[in-house]
Amino acid sequence: MSKAVKTDVIMIGAGPSALAAAVYTTREDIKTTLLEKGVVGGLAAITDQVDNYPGFPEGVTGLDLADKLEKQAERFGADIQYGEVVSIERHSGHIEVKTVDGTEYEAKAVLIATGSDYKKIGVPGEEEFYGRGVHYCATCDGAFYRDKRLVVVGGGNSAIQEALFLTRFTSHIDLLVRSEIRASEVLQHELDKAVKDKKITVHLKTTTDEIVGVDGKVVKVIGTHDGHKKEFETDGVFVFVGLLPNTQFLTESKVELDETGFIKTDENLQTSINGVFASGDVRSGATMQIASAVGEGATAALKIREYLENPKNK
Repeated sequence: MSKAVKTDVIMIGAGPSALAAAVYTTREDIKTTLLEKGVVGGLAAITDQVDNYPGFPEGVTGLDLADKLEKQAERFGADIQYGEVVSIERHSGHIEVKTVDGTEYEAKAVLIATGSDYKKIGVPGEEEFYGRGVHYCATCDGAFYRDKRLVVVGGGNSAIQEALFLTRFTSHIDLLVRSEIRASEVLQHELDKAVKDKKITVHLKTTTDEIVGVDGKVVKVIGTHDGHKKEFETDGVFVFVGLLPNTQFLTESKVELDETGFIKTDENLQTSINGVFASGDVRSGATMQIASAVGEGATAALKIREYLENPKNK
């Protein structure tokens, strides 16, 4: 068996939170390796346009933002490797991280910043038009649809909250709800007002079957209500049926998760395993915004430095 790769800190994931953390740790001469199983930059990298990240008055493409974060981290010595982590285990003198190809890493501390992924509805057109008419974040992309028609899919708290937010921009929203509205009473009251003002039309017991586009642009959604096909003309589709934290690799570990699979942390962003921290969208209570994920990454890096400097952890 090959010897384990030794480093000071392993960061699992290479999205904005991990990249920001790596800038801080590497500048402190803390040897840092990032393990990414997919795309450096995470969901940010596959977001068409980011308009709410500070410092970019004209906005920035998600790919460009991710590229700048990556180059900044590498400038200070961050080592970004591609590898899918399958296990984390605490030993007396180190933390062991294993990847799917059998590579073993030994680190003094670990940061889990694997983010989350949007739950998909799995219909034709959803993947094809992702970021080009199909969206999962109203705060990120709603302003692109000023005075446009939209379809919003979902009936829970997040769907109603985001639909209400989108009414600031759109001319009209068709809300497609598979069964019944499941939002809180307060949100339902706000929804009723939006319906009365003809800003939103609610379609209960309506499935979303297909997202149709012409010349690369979304033009309509085909759904089913009471066994009959219905078509909804639209300029874009926002899907809010939940988030899936990227924590599947932790199911056999001792990292404590909340009831929806997000990682629980204390006030120092440390998990239930000593020396293992979490930041960004994978953390329970996260706000799911790039700016806050970056902030949490910086905070986690400072907490990791404190942890490494503590004599009892040496």
